[in-house]
Amino acid sequence: MLAFLLFLLAFGLVLLGYPVAFTLGGVSILLGLCVFEHEFFYLLVLRIFGIMNNYVLISVPLFVYMGLMLEKSGIAERLLETMALLFGRVRGGLAISVVVVGGLLAASTGVVGATVITMGLISLPTMLKRGYSPTLAVGTICASGTLGQIIPPSVVLVLLGSVLSVSVGDLFAGAFIPGVGLVGLYILYIVIFSWIYPKYSPAMPVEEIKTFMGKGFYGRVFKAFFLPLLLILAVLGSISLGIASPTESAAVGALGATLLTLFERKLSFSAFQQVMRQTTHITTMVFTILVGATAFSLVFRGLGGDDYMVKMIENANLSPAMFIFLVMVIMFFAGFFIDFIEIIFIIVPVVLPTFIAMKIDLLWLGVVMAVNLQTSFLTPPFGFALFYLKGVAPPEITTKHLYQGAIPFIIIQLIWLTLMIFFPDVITWLPKAIKN
Repeated sequence: MLAFLLFLLAFGLVLLGYPVAFTLGGVSILLGLCVFEHEFFYLLVLRIFGIMNNYVLISVPLFVYMGLMLEKSGIAERLLETMALLFGRVRGGLAISVVVVGGLLAASTGVVGATVITMGLISLPTMLKRGYSPTLAVGTICASGTLGQIIPPSVVLVLLGSVLSVSVGDLFAGAFIPGVGLVGLYILYIVIFSWIYPKYSPAMPVEEIKTFMGKGFYGRVFKAFFLPLLLILAVLGSISLGIASPTESAAVGALGATLLTLFERKLSFSAFQQVMRQTTHITTMVFTILVGATAFSLVFRGLGGDDYMVKMIENANLSPAMFIFLVMVIMFFAGFFIDFIEIIFIIVPVVLPTFIAMKIDLLWLGVVMAVNLQTSFLTPPFGFALFYLKGVAPPEITTKHLYQGAIPFIIIQLIWLTLMIFFPDVITWLPKAIKN
């Protein structure tokens, strides 16, 4: 029971707004000292040393750097403008272009904040000027920006791979089809919305499209798509072909993003300094939380919390399906209040021993959890994608617009999550095919 007191105390303090890393570590060590001798915490030193030597986790700062550097290159802006004109003849074409570009940026950056802000600055004013529904516009931008959490390379998948002890390369392969499927469902929703409400999702003026289709059309399209696709192929291609590990491919991506920014003549000392500062800030936050979560996990297991949970589930006669459903519901509602990193390091280690005892496929579980965690960026009141967009949106965009716009896409994600649970081959087929 002390183990569950630790869990509830840490979770409650996080909800009250205390810093996650120091709450997890501090509460765990204080309670641990009351129960164990101080020699018990020699194990904590060994575990922290193990984190620092974890080769897979080196990819976290590299992927973050890659996304932030690519934001400075200006490639995203050109890609959005080109895609919008390519889909311009279709009702809802601007919204469809935002989804497609969101998927492409997800496969080349994986940083939600950078993607949402970039698309918000470029697409949102244009969509509103064209007469798009504010709720459709903001919902599409926020949802498309969160695709970086499921489409590889994804920091969420790297962290889940570390906690679940699953190959990050396999998680990347398993998440590819679910990520592309989510893009398809977003587009399907926009098409249906445009068919029902054509007034709120108009096509672009014919004159603009004719001007775009004029002299140099193919050159502009090639330039807009070639560089980001080259980076995607360099990162994901090197993993799928077995040329590089996920960590090595992250280094390839970081170097590639720097070279692309240099090629676009956007690489300055000031820009480089900003990227390095932001990368250091984000990476420090992630690893400090990870150290705190390691202390939490050590004390929780030392108190017998994992064994007690397994016995409790066995005595309750919960089937694996019911336990998965219970954990997914808890993670979904936790996403209303706390960040995905906190959910990964607080909830997942607690339930992991039970999943192992039930012989659940951890690769499949990792991708399902990643899709579930993606909703935390959209769920009110603390959806980070909503905050990012609100910061750059015009004054006429209210918080109500953001919440209403996000709801249909949250429902789409939950439908897709349910389908993935009932049809696990959506996740497991590609990793098996690559190995064969």
